[in-house]
Amino acid sequence: MGRVGKPVTAGESSGSVVRRILLGSQLRRLRESRGITREAAGYSIRASESKISRMELGRVSFKARDVEDLLTLYGVTDEAERESLLGLAREANVAGWWHSYGDVLPGWFQTYIGLEGAASLIRIYEVQFVHGLLQTEAYAHAVVARGMPGAPAAEIDRRVALRLARQKALVSERAPRFHAVLDEAALRRPYGGREVMRAQLRHLIDMSEQPNITLQVMPFSFGGHAGESGAFTMLRFPESDLSDIVYLEQLTSALYLDKAEEVAQYEKAMVRLHEDSPGPDESRDLLRGLLQLT
Repeated sequence: MGRVGKPVTAGESSGSVVRRILLGSQLRRLRESRGITREAAGYSIRASESKISRMELGRVSFKARDVEDLLTLYGVTDEAERESLLGLAREANVAGWWHSYGDVLPGWFQTYIGLEGAASLIRIYEVQFVHGLLQTEAYAHAVVARGMPGAPAAEIDRRVALRLARQKALVSERAPRFHAVLDEAALRRPYGGREVMRAQLRHLIDMSEQPNITLQVMPFSFGGHAGESGAFTMLRFPESDLSDIVYLEQLTSALYLDKAEEVAQYEKAMVRLHEDSPGPDESRDLLRGLLQLT
């Protein structure tokens, strides 16, 4: 549940993650402008330095009293400015729609789902398998089952349901632009058998024709390319004061990069992948060719 008397929509719940990050960054700027250390800020709200760090990174929820005390410490006395930031704190605490999947959702991935749902532009490069936003139900089931050998069927079904729920954003009224570059390896590695793969390829062809989706295939024939470091995701948001974020998923955790110099390196790699891969029409022909061979 979110605000009393008002149901939580997907847009609100996704936006709450962005609002946490925005509020955290504003609190950090205020603290630094006053020359106050994280340790001193933590002491003022009866918390640790690491708690302040997590707040400033937008990784925890905000208590109104903590925000009020920090604003006082940072010399913010203007009532309109204080109320604006406190309102941001209230909105940042709205629970995400994915909260009900907490039993199968790692904490480090919850942040990503919120950011993904709030993004206006999602760009990805994938090499191991078809990206989750483009998977069919049968293909997703095969991927999850292979990645979790011995897991109960109910848990696998829950994880697949979560993946399918994420996909609704691509066809929503406020759908983001989605630009995917799939390595040919992701399309040739079989998951779930011949019919599952054929259905997945047909689905990719259909999705590639959606107006907000651009799909490119990086073929084996190109040789080495800019995606040599592995899969990555870049997220851009409608909020002008929120920088692009690079998401790198690992086996048991994830990295979120937002430093300008690091993001710039991934931006260069993404642009090169876009330029070096066949265009959408040619890529669609590649998919049709793979479908005939499967």
